[in-house]
Order: sequence, then structure tokens, then C-alpha cells
Amino acid sequence: MKCLVGHDSERSYVNQNNEQPRINRSTTTLLMLLFLAGVLGQACVGTTPPVEPEPPAAPPTSTTDPPRRPPSPPPIPVEPAPPVIPEDEFSARTLEEINRDAPLEPIFFQYDSSQLDEAARQIIENNVDVLRSNPTWIITVEGHCDQRGTPEYNLALGERRALSVQEHLVSLGLNAARVRTVSYGKEFPFDPADTDEAHASNRRAHFVVTER
Repeated sequence: MKCLVGHDSERSYVNQNNEQPRINRSTTTLLMLLFLAGVLGQACVGTTPPVEPEPPAAPPTSTTDPPRRPPSPPPIPVEPAPPVIPEDEFSARTLEEINRDAPLEPIFFQYDSSQLDEAARQIIENNVDVLRSNPTWIITVEGHCDQRGTPEYNLALGERRALSVQEHLVSLGLNAARVRTVSYGKEFPFDPADTDEAHASNRRAHFVVTER
């Protein structure tokens, strides 16, 4: 019995000794596998392909209208040029020469009257046309009478005759500032004779250009 016990103990001892190197080899193999796995993992990490950058995003499209140009300033108004006075046959003449040629016709009145008849009105209209053609002229309407009557009466009658002519000129559109009046009564007759024809020629309104 002792021998068997001793023999079994020895076998047990031998088996324990044989299993020890097996365990060591297994552990070594496991460690090596873990080592290789770690190396391979690092290699994979080191060889990760580069990530391409994303292309830049396009700028957002504006939904608002483009700014409008401010309106052009209004044109500067140009002042009209002063009227050009045409040169005519009177432009180079003196007032004395103009009045000597009598471009404005006189008108005549009935006895003791300052009323304008149809012939007198037509002459005044013709004179207005001449004055419009010479816009710088200023005239004086002289009222005259025949020799009959007192000087005071004839001065008043001559004034009424001159004023009636002035009123008609203005009614035709002539500027009143261009028309002056004066009465000479019976002091400056056309014809000094004491006849009906002379008296008729002296009852008049005479036009004189006094400024130009």
C-alpha cells in the first residue's frame, strides 16, 4: 500500500511539472497575439486616408433689388435772352431827324370836341403798330386847338384831347408809361390863317418821339 501511495504521489508531481510549461507557452502566445493586434491597430491609425476639405459654399443669392440710382437733378433753367431790337431806318437817327420824318401821324377833332371819330381811331391803330416795332420809343401826345376861344379854355380843351388819345393807345395794349401828354392850347397852330380849313388843321393831337 505504501508503494502505491508513493507511486501516485510521484505521478501527481510529474503531471504538475509537465503542465507548467504548457501554461507558460499559452500565456506567451496570448501576449504575442495581443502585441500584434496593438501594432496592427497603430498601423491602421497611421495610414488613415486624408479627409478632403469640403468646397466653399456659394454666397447666398440676394433676394433684394439692387440699389437704384438717384434721379438726375432737374436742368437749371436758362433765363431767356433779352429781346433783340431789330435795326431799322430809325435806329441811327437822332430824335430831331425821326420827328422831322413824322413816322406817327396826327389825328384831328371836330370843333370844340375831344371825341375820336372812326378816322382818328384808325390812325391811332397804325401808330400803335409803329410803336410796337420800336419798343424803346417814348412819345408825347400834344393837344392843340384853333385860335378861337380864350387861352385858358383852349389849354383845358387841348388836355382833354391828349388824354383821350392816351386812353385809346393804352386800350390797344400800349404801356401807359410810354405815353405822356401835354396841352399847348392855341399857341402852336399848323396854319395861322383865320379860315375854316386852317382851323380844322389846328384842332389836332400831335405825336412826338421824346425818348428812344
